[in-house]
Amino acid sequence: MTDREQYTPGPASGAQVQKGEDKWTLILVRELRHSPRKVWQALTDPAHLREWAPFDVDGSLGTVGTVKLTWVGTPTPLETRVTRADAPKVLEYNDTRWELEAFGGGTRLTLWHNIDRRFISMGAAGWHICFDVLDRLLSGTPIGRIVGGDAMKFGGWQRLNAEYAKQFGIETPNSKLGQSK
Repeated sequence: MTDREQYTPGPASGAQVQKGEDKWTLILVRELRHSPRKVWQALTDPAHLREWAPFDVDGSLGTVGTVKLTWVGTPTPLETRVTRADAPKVLEYNDTRWELEAFGGGTRLTLWHNIDRRFISMGAAGWHICFDVLDRLLSGTPIGRIVGGDAMKFGGWQRLNAEYAKQFGIETPNSKLGQSK
């Protein structure tokens, strides 16, 4: 059995939402056993992002400027402006903000991501799995990117979606996708 086949996400945790009218901000915190510099590289380098993130970019996110960002499963790249890149502490682009804080020999990683309120629990479940994949990648035991439709078919995603919906006080969005695992 491969590491990916053995992977099961833990319970929904470390998330909260700030509620606006249509867009809500997902705030997800994860403590990683890796240095802020190592985590920063994974957040900004296109080759690293392809291993864990739900999008691809055509250039580094580590400097202020413009890149093309393509969400997995969408055909059209988005022109994305990196507005802040203070290595290895703060990264901001479009509707996303990352903060990295040295913590207990590792990094406390905080993500703020604006998401349509109808999909907030789905976004939390997806990012939860991405963070797990990131942690394994940085530990030297990669399991491969689990994003988009593949993540939604993954058995643990359905459970996380329901758990986050309950935590956020919303109904679980209907998902007719089958589960595997």
